[in-house]
Amino acid sequence: MAKKLTRVAKLQFPAGQAKPGPALAGLGIDMVGFTRAFNDATKDRDGDIVPVVIKAYNDRSFEFELKTTPTSVMIKKALGIKSGSKKSGQENVGTLSLEKVREIAEYKMKDLNTTNLEAAMKMVIGTAKNMGVTISKKEDGENK
Repeated sequence: MAKKLTRVAKLQFPAGQAKPGPALAGLGIDMVGFTRAFNDATKDRDGDIVPVVIKAYNDRSFEFELKTTPTSVMIKKALGIKSGSKKSGQENVGTLSLEKVREIAEYKMKDLNTTNLEAAMKMVIGTAKNMGVTISKKEDGENK
């Protein structure tokens, strides 16, 4: 009998630190096998949050696809902040350079719904603005 897809789940785990738990228990997969495979695949991603799409099959087998780190996490890491602004229109938590925006957009490109770098940069800028981050109009190294 061919295996049948029973569930698709989108979860996030710290790189190299997935553990069996309630999020995986509901999928009906080999949790130890998944955590071992996920941790091996993400050990080089330095503690970033890694989104993963898991396809669970009726024979407890699974397939998974790793995604890029969420844009908001990358912005917080770039600025060295713990969280975005609670009042994004009124409170500024940091300034991100266009160079850093470009770097984040290039990294995220494979998971975005565009192949245009300028459009990807606009998506990153939109996320940054919603977090209360301003964007520097000049590249790093130029006078502001």
